[in-house]
Amino acid sequence: MSQTLVQAWNAAKARLQAAGVDGPVIDARLLVEAAAGASRTDIIADPRRVLTEEQAATLESFIARRERREPVSHILGRKGFWKIMLQVTADVLTPRPDTETLVELVLRELPEAKPFSVLDLGVGSGAILLAILAERPAGKGLGVDVSDEALAVARENAANLGLAGRVALLRGDWTRGLGDASFDLVVANPPYVRSAEIAGLAPEVRDHEPRLALDGGPDGLDAYRELAPEILRVLKPGCPFAVEIGFDQSTEVEALFKAAGAEAVATHKDLANRDRVVAGAKSF
Repeated sequence: MSQTLVQAWNAAKARLQAAGVDGPVIDARLLVEAAAGASRTDIIADPRRVLTEEQAATLESFIARRERREPVSHILGRKGFWKIMLQVTADVLTPRPDTETLVELVLRELPEAKPFSVLDLGVGSGAILLAILAERPAGKGLGVDVSDEALAVARENAANLGLAGRVALLRGDWTRGLGDASFDLVVANPPYVRSAEIAGLAPEVRDHEPRLALDGGPDGLDAYRELAPEILRVLKPGCPFAVEIGFDQSTEVEALFKAAGAEAVATHKDLANRDRVVAGAKSF
């Protein structure tokens, strides 16, 4: 039986809601748009447009995958972040709006025309690094990740955004191998979920995102213990850093950076008013 755009959207919403999916209205719309080659405006302005058999079959596949709690970003292979569109696979974390807090914060520190170098530790899809460079054409960046698969995703995203000439990508374990290199800005979104809490995460995260990018050890702070002194080592004097944190890790992460010698260490909240980023600077 043929379906119109609005019928397909309503049916998809009902199925996703029954499957316990958060945000079934938005997810259903995104999947219908992708399957039918439609826009949000089309659903409103031409709701009685009929899906072809091929479009209906594609939509059925999409909805079935989402019912199994596969993230929409994996189904569609893309995710919007900040002002850019990124390719996304199961080898990288899906970029989240919470992380845009970090991008917004560091952009305030970067004059638009001033050349600078940025290091992104655990670059993943390239979300943070590429969002920064897309806004600041005088900047160049290095992204480091231990995962070859993640680096391949970041490389594709840099090319798609026309930023490949300003981005270098390196396989490595945090700052190991960087030698005496120094940067004007260092950013990171390290794994910070406590190991015992991973089993309780939403299925979209627990079952479909790389554990390597999630597991922060018994207390969630393993990465920060290593990163705090190393970030300061590779920063130029007087230059800033910013790291994403779990909502209840502010005190501990601030203490690690202060103990490593950072100045002006402070926590910044996301749009939900939860602690999200610890930032500071290396002393002169």
